[in-house]
Amino acid sequence: RKVAPALAAGCPVVIKPAEATPLSALAVAELAQRAGMPAGVLNVITADAAQSIAVGKALCASDTVRHLSFTGSTEVGRILMQQCAPTVKKLGLELGGNAPFIVFNDADLDAAVEGAMISKYRNAGQTCVCANRLYAQSGIYDAFVAKLAEKVKQMKVGNGFEPGVTQGPLIEAEALAKVETLVADALAKGAQVVTGGARVDIPGGHFYQPTVLSNVSADMRMAREEIFGPVAPVFKFETEAEAIELANNTEFGLASYFYSRDVGRIFRVSEGLEYGMVGVNTGLISTCEVPFGGVKQSGLGREGARQGMDDYVEAKYICLGGLDR
Repeated sequence: RKVAPALAAGCPVVIKPAEATPLSALAVAELAQRAGMPAGVLNVITADAAQSIAVGKALCASDTVRHLSFTGSTEVGRILMQQCAPTVKKLGLELGGNAPFIVFNDADLDAAVEGAMISKYRNAGQTCVCANRLYAQSGIYDAFVAKLAEKVKQMKVGNGFEPGVTQGPLIEAEALAKVETLVADALAKGAQVVTGGARVDIPGGHFYQPTVLSNVSADMRMAREEIFGPVAPVFKFETEAEAIELANNTEFGLASYFYSRDVGRIFRVSEGLEYGMVGVNTGLISTCEVPFGGVKQSGLGREGARQGMDDYVEAKYICLGGLDR
């Protein structure tokens, strides 16, 4: 979503991958070289954790770099905005999320459970658009929690290259520790484990059981913080207005989801949710044909679709006169 529109607009690219996951970017550069792309068009700079800050500062300070596109935390996004200010760079920021997943009484529960599974547990919950807070209306709350837990219990944790495995590891020890801390905070404040709730000791990775929590409340940290792990906290709500208010009660505004068969409600809730993307009766919204991005502190700009080209081009007004003389 970043490199393709830049190249299509005629812009050379410098990729700085995350220090924990550099190999895919290096593979792209090698494939570009094999395909005959001229030297200097697609470039990759890698750095360990100790050097990443220095590399970022250099890219932000360079007058040659006219646009910076970043995917990562809101905290780092703010720092990059400050560092880019002296050179007045264009910025595309895809930052943190706190995606709500709302299930109304009139929803198709089986479809909602399937949507929650893909929205919450894909990549072990480690995407910025993963459902972070699940809200079920009081009339179907118990049934939704039971159906979701039944599906989650069927998941198999392990090495993704092994047959039958449906959930792999978290990316690092710190990520596992964060998930454990958030779950412990929720349990201490009254949440209940329906299934999961513990790490899995498998050599060679940092694994956590796919988890469903009930009796979750707004005073728990996972109501405000991005979990980035395979934990589904299910909150209860009473009215449509309450659901919208709870969903919007966050500094983030990237992705949101809800399930309903009421056409009027679909339009009302879609308009009421303060998010850059809204999935209605689906838990999978990311495709290359649509504009991807958020509002509030989830970022700036859009990636994908025709809007994805906007950051890499400039509008120029040329006024011609005197040609009739």
